[in-house]
Amino acid sequence: MKSLSLFCGSSSGINGTFTAATESLCKLLAERNITLVYGGGSFGLMGVAASTMMKYGGKVIGVIPTLLVEKEAAKRDITTLLIVDSMQERKLKMMELSDGFLILPGGVGTLDELFEMMAFINLGVHKKPCGILNTDGFYNHLINFVDHATEQGFIRPSTRRFLVHSAEPELLLQTMEQLYAS
Repeated sequence: MKSLSLFCGSSSGINGTFTAATESLCKLLAERNITLVYGGGSFGLMGVAASTMMKYGGKVIGVIPTLLVEKEAAKRDITTLLIVDSMQERKLKMMELSDGFLILPGGVGTLDELFEMMAFINLGVHKKPCGILNTDGFYNHLINFVDHATEQGFIRPSTRRFLVHSAEPELLLQTMEQLYAS
């Protein structure tokens, strides 16, 4: 994998371990020369991710819609900042630029991005891994729901296999790389 899109909060949450996990993951990405594609903002875990990548010499591509340039304070001290017209264009550009998707703690926007990428797997648009960094069990309930929906016949097992998770950044990347290669 040469590039990964990151979906996460424009907030850092109330648990400092989310920031620390983001920093650990992004340091690892920079060391592996994996380009980070993200939402282009300066705030929250998004800003932490971009700053950490740059600190360790990584490459960062931000993709931000015009609507959010001021609201999320577009981060300009990154490798490349792409300004697009809409949220839909942002997600499509991120999908196009990435070999897979990383999901860190976030809210409604993060869930929208994750499930759109999963829907595209289901539709055959792409077959790229979606990896959840499940820091402090943040996504336990979501993972349980996805498993339940799969067991009940609402998510195909062939789609479900592309959603992997771990609390350890190294293990998550290894699992994603194996899935990407298969």
